[in-house]
Amino acid sequence: MCRLKSQDLDGRHERGHGDRKAVSFFQSTVPEPVLVLSNVVVAFGALRAVDGVSLSVARGERRAIIGPNGAGKTTLFNAVTGVLPPTSGAITFEGRTITRDPPHARAGLGIARTFQITNLFPTLSVEDNLILSLRGLKSRKFSLFGSPDLDEDERKRAERALSMSRLGDRRSILVKELSYGEQRQLEMALAIAAEPRLLLLDEPAAGLSPAERGLVADIIRALPRELTIVLIEHDMDLALGLAEYVTCLHEGRVLVEAAPDAIRKNEQVQEVYLGKPRHA
Repeated sequence: MCRLKSQDLDGRHERGHGDRKAVSFFQSTVPEPVLVLSNVVVAFGALRAVDGVSLSVARGERRAIIGPNGAGKTTLFNAVTGVLPPTSGAITFEGRTITRDPPHARAGLGIARTFQITNLFPTLSVEDNLILSLRGLKSRKFSLFGSPDLDEDERKRAERALSMSRLGDRRSILVKELSYGEQRQLEMALAIAAEPRLLLLDEPAAGLSPAERGLVADIIRALPRELTIVLIEHDMDLALGLAEYVTCLHEGRVLVEAAPDAIRKNEQVQEVYLGKPRHA
């Protein structure tokens, strides 16, 4: 993800009219922000779990949110999705202020998420879980008179989600018979089926074996490039391997934002998240 510094723009402006046209063209090709947080605070009494966080995520970007336990990562996701409305600050999605919108309204706008702990129906099949997920998107989901069958659009979405999550051959299996890794894949399938424009993944590889983590990484990499993805992940190799840009939180605040290579070398990140580097 290319980011142009303000001094670079200033320097180009000083080199004449032709360069100004080039700058104007460059600015027009920079993806617009999909998600913008402005000084967001989530407080529980005197405790500020999220303390003045501001960040901007561009369309199609892969962003990782990292930080030690208690840094405020999941609380930040809850603020974005409406589970915990911010105490103060503002959140915009695709230019629309959603700070006080309820979760279902944000989902309707194109925001989907997964959770740290799987939230599935264990006695239903993979396909039935998907059907219920798709039914939940409809305004008539509580009607007693609707057809139980999927319409053509829903069937295509279900098939696409099964394919993207690598669960096509497991559709008839009961969720309780899936491995934990497959259940995490199903969580992603439910989110993908909603056809979101912003997908929030909360520790998608938590509790998985190395082989399962590799499969989850492959699934995320293969998602459409127009889909904006923000993920929380404690597996640093996985997070930095998937992200184009990284935000590190510490004690509810943004400690540093940088590209993955810079994050790996950042002494502040090493100290609060990876541990102090050892010197020979």
